[in-house]
Amino acid sequence: MGQLVLAAKVTHVPSLMLSETPGSPLRAAREPAVSSLRELGRRAKERGVSCFVVFDTHWLSNFGYHINANARHRGSFTSHEAPQMIQDLRYDLPGDTSLAEAIANRAGDAGLYVIAHQVPSLGLEYGTIVPMHYMNPDGFAKVVSVASPLFTSFEESRILGEATRRAIDASDERVAVLASGSLSHRLWPNKKLGPEAWTSVTSEFNRQVDLRVLELWQSSRYREFLDMLPDYATKCNGEGGMADTIMLFAALGWHDYHGTAEQLCDYFPSSGSGQVNVEFHVEA
Repeated sequence: MGQLVLAAKVTHVPSLMLSETPGSPLRAAREPAVSSLRELGRRAKERGVSCFVVFDTHWLSNFGYHINANARHRGSFTSHEAPQMIQDLRYDLPGDTSLAEAIANRAGDAGLYVIAHQVPSLGLEYGTIVPMHYMNPDGFAKVVSVASPLFTSFEESRILGEATRRAIDASDERVAVLASGSLSHRLWPNKKLGPEAWTSVTSEFNRQVDLRVLELWQSSRYREFLDMLPDYATKCNGEGGMADTIMLFAALGWHDYHGTAEQLCDYFPSSGSGQVNVEFHVEA
């Protein structure tokens, strides 16, 4: 039987990569986030994680749920959105076709249309590449990337998260599940996109709600959080509709989850959005 051994909400902002540039003014600002992603990778390796399943809110689909089921993920990535931040970033990671197909099949059993693709030219998006750059740089674990549809429902994302957990439990894998995306996600308009935008939040309302969410997590008040999640995703401009967070909590057991949330870095702003790295501990 398989086991979920690590679950986390993680950032994937491209300014993490920009901070690696020698002399970057963002190096100090992004170091806590980078260090905490590396710490999550260390924990994953220590716990024998054999596969990362990444709910990627930067792989946005206009229709349908899609899973990258390639046996190997290999390429050189330049962001179409921010090529000045991520360019020619090489990755070479093993995939997990069996688990990807099992997730799609379990979701299909629940009435959700999901396709697991084996297409060599289907690359990864930076919502998967950036966390893996820090957490899985040597490819010690396989990777399954799951897209976030733009035109879907809260309930469908929950179904996919639950299907993911069933597939994990029926597998032979030790799995880490990552919700890769922001908290609030209202970005600065183009005319304000200077260096100061990289370290500021556009909306004080969004910032306050983000901080309240972190308080709820740290107090294990998950039922209250899940009750507010539909409004939170809408009113605070959730990235990909916060599908990653919906799927993460569904995989954790939704209202049945009572584990501890460990915030691994301070809440930080990026281009107007709110970011954090949090591990949701699961029973061994």
